[in-house]
Amino acid sequence: MKIQDLIKLYEKKKKKHGNETYKYISKLLKEAKKIHKRDWLKNPTPNGDHEQSWRAFKGKNLEKVIEYIITKEVKALGLEVVNGNILERSNKLPAALSKVKRNLAVDYGEFGLHLPDVDIVIYDPKSCNVLAAISSKVTLRERIAQTGYWKLKLLQDANTEHIKIYFITPDEDGTLTVKKPAKKGRAIVEFDTDGSYVLSEANVEESNKVKMFDKFIDDLRLILKS
Repeated sequence: MKIQDLIKLYEKKKKKHGNETYKYISKLLKEAKKIHKRDWLKNPTPNGDHEQSWRAFKGKNLEKVIEYIITKEVKALGLEVVNGNILERSNKLPAALSKVKRNLAVDYGEFGLHLPDVDIVIYDPKSCNVLAAISSKVTLRERIAQTGYWKLKLLQDANTEHIKIYFITPDEDGTLTVKKPAKKGRAIVEFDTDGSYVLSEANVEESNKVKMFDKFIDDLRLILKS
């Protein structure tokens, strides 16, 4: 199974659910798991553990599905999208992406410049300035504290303090559902990030920082205006 297969599943659901397709990402992943296992059985990994193989696939490709979903609308705003792995791992980047990388990097003094651990980066192609960086995981416990850390590091430098740090998630363990009493993950989102957008059918108690995914592009538009 490949990312293209996930995108085909998404487009199939989009014909039925339209703009609310984002709510069914978890169902999409469950369907994908069955296809993934069918393919895996033809050529099992040496340890014979499909769950481990699936977790790796799901973690790597959820970000690509989200990138696919947002890219068209982000470009319509005159912005561009790049996967964080491209900035992190490519030895020779085009001039524009090299500038984007510099504009996102955190300065650790004598220990050098290092990129935040983010999955998707949104930038202005004219100036190469970074507007937002996104982490995307199935649950908050996988990376939310780390996301909060990177937001604090970006705030410490005048060159990066404007960059918004977001978390996009299906929130399969329901960490974001209730505002009060807040679970630890929700508290971190509310205090230490610029917000989280939820891809879920669940009834989420929204706030200025926790919203359903359909609000994301509108909020990005507001950043541009400001």
